[in-house]
Amino acid sequence: MVGRRQFLRSAAGTIGGVCLARYAALAATADSHIEIILDEPIGMISPNIYGHFIEHLGGVIYDGVWVGEESKVANIRGVRKSLIDDLKAIQAPVIRWPGGCFADSYDWKDGIGPRDARPRRTNFWVDTGQLRDKGNVPQSYDPNHFGTNEFVGFCRAAGAEPYLAANLRSLPALDFDHWVEYCNSPAGSTTYADIRAAAGAADPFEVRYWGLGNEAWGCGGQFTPADYAVEFLRFLAWIPRYGVDLQLVASGPNGGDWDWTRSFLEKVVQKGHARLNDIYGLSLHHYASRLSYGVAPGGRVPKPDALQFGDLEWYELMREGAKVESFVKGHWEIMGEFDTERHMRLVVDEWGPWYAQGSEVSPTDVFGQMITLRDAVFSARTLDSFNRNAEKVAMANTAQMINCINSLFIAHGDQYVRTPVYHVFAMYAAHQGGTAVRTELDSPMAHYMREGQDADFPALDGSASISEDKKTLTLTVANTDTKQPRETEIAIRGAEAKGCQVATLTSADIHAHNTFENPDAVKPEMRTIEASGSIVNYTIPPASVTRLDFALS
Repeated sequence: MVGRRQFLRSAAGTIGGVCLARYAALAATADSHIEIILDEPIGMISPNIYGHFIEHLGGVIYDGVWVGEESKVANIRGVRKSLIDDLKAIQAPVIRWPGGCFADSYDWKDGIGPRDARPRRTNFWVDTGQLRDKGNVPQSYDPNHFGTNEFVGFCRAAGAEPYLAANLRSLPALDFDHWVEYCNSPAGSTTYADIRAAAGAADPFEVRYWGLGNEAWGCGGQFTPADYAVEFLRFLAWIPRYGVDLQLVASGPNGGDWDWTRSFLEKVVQKGHARLNDIYGLSLHHYASRLSYGVAPGGRVPKPDALQFGDLEWYELMREGAKVESFVKGHWEIMGEFDTERHMRLVVDEWGPWYAQGSEVSPTDVFGQMITLRDAVFSARTLDSFNRNAEKVAMANTAQMINCINSLFIAHGDQYVRTPVYHVFAMYAAHQGGTAVRTELDSPMAHYMREGQDADFPALDGSASISEDKKTLTLTVANTDTKQPRETEIAIRGAEAKGCQVATLTSADIHAHNTFENPDAVKPEMRTIEASGSIVNYTIPPASVTRLDFALS
């Protein structure tokens, strides 16, 4: 961050037409400062950064997305209608499926053809403690009612593009070719095209985004990076295209595993069977699933709790989540050693805070958890970090959309609620397709006690973008300080404001969350504020997410 004094020394006489004397006088009244430099663009913010992820895990598909066409729950061809409506409202750009770890045990052929003739298969997650004694429930023994046609239909209804994760661990490359054929071959051209048509989809799906394996370092095969590179190149070697510009994603590192990225790319370059520009993106996963302070007996660090937490747990989770930006920058630097023309970008297709079980609304919601204001602030900070690195991140997919980890929605039977994270995605949708611009924040640190010692964490975090028509500047800011509002001076360099709309998501209780009984406990408040010129003062509440939309002269 650039300090205010340093900025004032480096500024040349005026800021957006405002003399420095006036600027300094205004600065004296604020404890925090945000500089938005419009003539220093970072890059276009891909709408795909605001992507989503669904897996056949717990209550995500069955009871979450899929209710069935005969259900009393309002649905569109078997998919929960309220979910489709809400995804359209936030301009959901892309949805990843069927996993996750489930993907590398999934045979896509089980999920096509007449629904009543599809086989029931053992789910990857069958031995999870929450499912072990539940009997023949769909979460343990998947009936395959939700397959490729249903998923693509869901995406189309929601206005999103499908992103399919192919099974590299337990199926051969030929099966991947055939899945591409099923999805993309022209009507009447192949037997798979005929099977697709018989299910009501004569026209090809034209699926562009494909992941070749998932977490190949773990549940996706326990590969070394070099061994995975060989498998990846084998799958990549000769894929039928059918005129579709396929965007292929390689299974990348877990967090800060620098060796995975370097060793994988070294092997790809060494083999020489594929150009690096054949790779759309390198997958990166990061969950804030462990607190970074203290160690329990036996050396294990416990997962935090979704609802029972104080300032310590709040800030430590934010600290753990903030690592994703250093991971993005670190892997980007390594990628540049091999991909000097920057064909590849990062795809952060799993991210979110992950808590201990106990707050899920249904016993079969494996990894289900209640979503609080803390998760909203966490998610806002993560999305801001992606915006600030728009030239590096091509796609990101929060894990997961419904009934699991960082959910935007929680559902059970005919009950359904939007979580605070949903409202963050709604607020941040204005960034999609905009141009990210350099944004510098300078604010006091938030203080808390960590193992008897004073610790601190940056209070403000944010990002800014300019709309395509250059008429609107969107600034989003998360205040992680649980107690202190921040009197903030916002300096717009390169234009002047002529009005501002503000949306604020906060609560007096940092544990606040939306429930079936109280669905609007946490929701944004909208207001209009006076804003003119190149400097605007605004107070950002504690524990909050704020979006300011400035109309520009």
